[in-house]
Amino acid sequence: AVVSTQSTGTLFGGNGIVGAQVPVGAGIAFGHKFKGDGKVCIALYGDGAANQGQVFEAYNLAALFKVPCLFTCENNHYGMGTSAERAAANPNYYTRGDAVPGIKMDGMNILAVREFTRAVTDWMRAGNGPVVAEVETYRYYGHSMSDPGTSYRTRDEVQEVRKTKDPITMVKAMMIEAELATEAELKELDGECRKIIDDATKFARESPELETHEMFNTIYTDMDGSRIRGSDSMTYGIHSP
Repeated sequence: AVVSTQSTGTLFGGNGIVGAQVPVGAGIAFGHKFKGDGKVCIALYGDGAANQGQVFEAYNLAALFKVPCLFTCENNHYGMGTSAERAAANPNYYTRGDAVPGIKMDGMNILAVREFTRAVTDWMRAGNGPVVAEVETYRYYGHSMSDPGTSYRTRDEVQEVRKTKDPITMVKAMMIEAELATEAELKELDGECRKIIDDATKFARESPELETHEMFNTIYTDMDGSRIRGSDSMTYGIHSP
């Protein structure tokens, strides 16, 4: 995904081509520098996409033009079902920017992510050019619905990460230690969240299938009444809120 941000963010979406969002992010960052609007771009990609050639082309151009792009590699240690050590000769992704400075951080620590992002975006806005960040994280489930997530790692490994590094559990402990909330208050909040999810799930399962024309609704802002192209040049629908 690519995010352009200042006080409010703009999400430019993902890309069907592995790693293609990285040069797109460099281009968006170049646009911010050209316009002088004070914004930066954050281009996110995984450890699997980090080996794509276009990623290194984007690094090079971003460094040449000193554009404010934070190239963020979300290293969850498995590109689909292949471990980083088997896929990359150099799995230290933060070191692979050559002329672009790099840094590695704990992506499971919410406060560390916030402070890191604040410091680096300020540094880029000062005209210092791009940064490569390796954000170490983990995924508990498979890469997709067809991936059980257990054929290339053990269940014990997944449970160990859940037990010792889970970001939600970690921030709960921080809040209790800092006396921002009690364990009982957090438990009550957790119950409220679960009820919202259960109610939404029940509503979705009990609702009838949407009609075909609904596919063209609530896609864009400020597009009501406009024709939206379907899956081919012969299919169009009218956008409505």
